[in-house]
Amino acid sequence: MMKNVYSVSQVNRYIKNMFSQDFLLNKLYVKGEISNCKYHTSGHIYFTLKDASGTINVIMFAGNARSLKFKMKEGQNVIVLGNVDVYEKSGQYQLYAKEVVLDGEGVLYQKFHQLKQELLEMGMFDACYKKKIPAYVKRVGIVTASTGAAIQDIINIAHRRNPYVQLYLYPALVQGEGAVASIVNGISEIQSVHPDVIIVGRGGGSIEDLWAFNEEEVAYAIFHCPIPIISAVGHETDTTIADYVADLRAPTPSAAAELAVFDLQQYIEQLRQYENALTLCMRRQLSEKQKRMLAMKLQIEKLSPMSQLQQKRQQAMDYEDALMLGMKERLEAYRHKVSLLANTLDGLSPLKKLGEGFSYVESMDGRAISSLSQVQKGQMVRIHVTDGDIEAEVKEKIERITDGEEH
Repeated sequence: MMKNVYSVSQVNRYIKNMFSQDFLLNKLYVKGEISNCKYHTSGHIYFTLKDASGTINVIMFAGNARSLKFKMKEGQNVIVLGNVDVYEKSGQYQLYAKEVVLDGEGVLYQKFHQLKQELLEMGMFDACYKKKIPAYVKRVGIVTASTGAAIQDIINIAHRRNPYVQLYLYPALVQGEGAVASIVNGISEIQSVHPDVIIVGRGGGSIEDLWAFNEEEVAYAIFHCPIPIISAVGHETDTTIADYVADLRAPTPSAAAELAVFDLQQYIEQLRQYENALTLCMRRQLSEKQKRMLAMKLQIEKLSPMSQLQQKRQQAMDYEDALMLGMKERLEAYRHKVSLLANTLDGLSPLKKLGEGFSYVESMDGRAISSLSQVQKGQMVRIHVTDGDIEAEVKEKIERITDGEEH
């Protein structure tokens, strides 16, 4: 009877675990010749790496393939950095490539990654150590070759953006023997002119040409520099240790000049906008303050004793005018009434009646006599006429009958 029978997938998984636990297989460099290279539409690259006595299948996923600096072709000798693992479904092991470099550059790339890892573990790439690049610089220090496109690009861009910024160049060796010492010394010496920012870099080239910027001494010089440093090494696709250590990485020397030197025209335009906004704000505030002062002035004038006195005086004048008008109206009314009464009295005046031929009789004691019953025969009476009085004696009383008859 058979014991310990395992499925195919169990065996493949066991072998995969063994590969995963092997430190050597998790990160190794494999050298060989490319064959059967295929670029998949997904972006993955499949190829075989071979030498005189063996082959190994290699896959490079799209994320890692984008960092390739060359087009892989049949027959190229390369060094592949990656890990060996088992594909469980087929039970085949293969090399999963993270980086691929041409064979001649492999040693330098290995040194690059080793130093990068060491400095990373030391924290020299940490963002907390990055110094802020000043927004408005007056002096820019430059450590690069005195000839070549890099310095010309920096000068042209800087002068175009702001011709008043002062540029100080330390002419350093940027490749070959003595380049490392020259760059380190340049970073130290350029500090004597007290620049606001330092640009360290050069134009593009091969990894060998750029290698001085991958050396530990240059990295330490950049890291310990008290002045902010912008690295500008090679082209946009080139990345060096100096780029990781610097306070800011520029993809090209021209870009470094744009990052370091502010655009004067843009600055002036921004100041103009600030001036317009400030002027508008001040005018608005002045207008509001003037309105408020006018309102307070009116209120003060309204509450002042002189204003109160004037108001009371005006009010008294209004009352006086109203009183005079009322009196005038009342007097006119009384005058009209008196005139009417005068006319009435005139119509009832005894003198007027007398003047018209009428007379009236009164007793000697001044009582008016209007009836026969008020007099007796032989009684003396006074008769008033227009031009005087007549004293007479009553001789006879003749009574008037209503129907016109007399007695």
